[in-house]
Amino acid sequence: MLARLGRFAFMRRGPVVLVWLMVLAGTIFAGLTAASVPDDDFKVPGVESQRAFDLLQERFPGMAADAGGATMVFVAPQGQKVTAGPYKTAIESAVKKLSGGGQVAGVDNPFTSDAVSRDGSAAYANVNYKVPASGVTAGSRAEIAAASDTARKAGLTVEAGGSAMEAGGGGGTAELIAIGLAAVILLITFGSLVAAGLPLVTALLGVSVSMLGILAVSATFGLSATTGAMALMLGLAVGIDYALFVVSRYREERTRGLSAVEAVSLAMGTAGSAVAFAGLTVVIALAGLAVVGIPMLTKMGLAAVAAVVVAVLVTLTLVPAVLGFMPDKVLPRSARRKAGKRTAEAAAEKAPGRGGTRWARLVLRNPVAVLLLGVISLGVLALPALTASALGLTTAMLALEAALQADRSSLLHAPVLDAADTEIVKALTVFPHTALRAVAVAGLLVAAGSLAASRIGNLRDRKDGDERPRPAAQHSEARPR
Repeated sequence: MLARLGRFAFMRRGPVVLVWLMVLAGTIFAGLTAASVPDDDFKVPGVESQRAFDLLQERFPGMAADAGGATMVFVAPQGQKVTAGPYKTAIESAVKKLSGGGQVAGVDNPFTSDAVSRDGSAAYANVNYKVPASGVTAGSRAEIAAASDTARKAGLTVEAGGSAMEAGGGGGTAELIAIGLAAVILLITFGSLVAAGLPLVTALLGVSVSMLGILAVSATFGLSATTGAMALMLGLAVGIDYALFVVSRYREERTRGLSAVEAVSLAMGTAGSAVAFAGLTVVIALAGLAVVGIPMLTKMGLAAVAAVVVAVLVTLTLVPAVLGFMPDKVLPRSARRKAGKRTAEAAAEKAPGRGGTRWARLVLRNPVAVLLLGVISLGVLALPALTASALGLTTAMLALEAALQADRSSLLHAPVLDAADTEIVKALTVFPHTALRAVAVAGLLVAAGSLAASRIGNLRDRKDGDERPRPAAQHSEARPR
């Protein structure tokens, strides 16, 4: 059946290409006229943390439970303290400057929120935004950079990190690099610019159709920009891969002496079947994400399913149609004159060893050496993972972490509890005593000024260290963990 489909697309290449161009035009129109893409809404129904997020949004409607955040780290020069006059003034000036941002909900002052290490060498300020991390604009991130420069002028080492800083993304840079590398590899492999470009062009058309289609229905089905990320990567990958199967088999059959039509039919009957089966297994695997019960993962999986289905359809119809327009140009220049003219006896002769064949023979003759070479190469490539920079940790962040590890009472990630309701306050007076008995709880921060803070302020040190609840600033981060 696939052989007949390939023959039909090859012979009716004009109408087939026209249909795909019309589909592309339709998805472009639908995507450009669709409603704006909704913000990311990651929810895990039924788990306690999700109930805590929902409760936070219900009780504090002005605070986004998934709001973006950033942490600014200040480290004084060797032997100095951030509490010294010039450094303290510079930090407070940076905090004040950042507090005026349009998207900023609040910024902790390290000197009033107990965010200074005991030895005074480092401090941090949490920046809370009114919008999700994906909604933090480049202007807001520029405000953090400007505030950091203010503190650096005083001689401090300043770094910033957090979800708001990471939301800047690469803007498709990774995909462009991948396409460029794929083009180079295909050109080296095929030795023909047309043969190398065909899988790329058809894959890009398929990805464009699928991504624009996803964009068109995003508002209706609640698909955020993050939802389509996996669809983009998978659609591009399988689109190039599947087209490569068909083009490679077509070239092989042409060099064996078959005509263009016969080669397309055979390529679709063999490589096309592999493409259909591979696409089906990928679709089933992605559809399995719906079993997890997390809505966002389900949406990501189904969006990726759509991208894979489009990639398979493009490979089975558009690729043989494009081959019909350039049946000989996908072949190496040296093989074009002989294509389709070799006799059956010549086709049956043993083909001379090409690059891939010679490499395979080399591997089979020296399996141990090649295996060791591969392991060593992977080890070298993995070396950067052993450094903190691979995780995005800067020198200033590491210095702060070391200071906080030495001073366990300065709790970088401790949740903040605050309440005005007397019943909640009553619960809070008991909670710290109970929570501190848990092995995994290092300590608590209770918002300064609340009744809870005054009632538990006399909680004494535990035997294993200074782990009592400590007062904190009103604007400290208040998120469920």
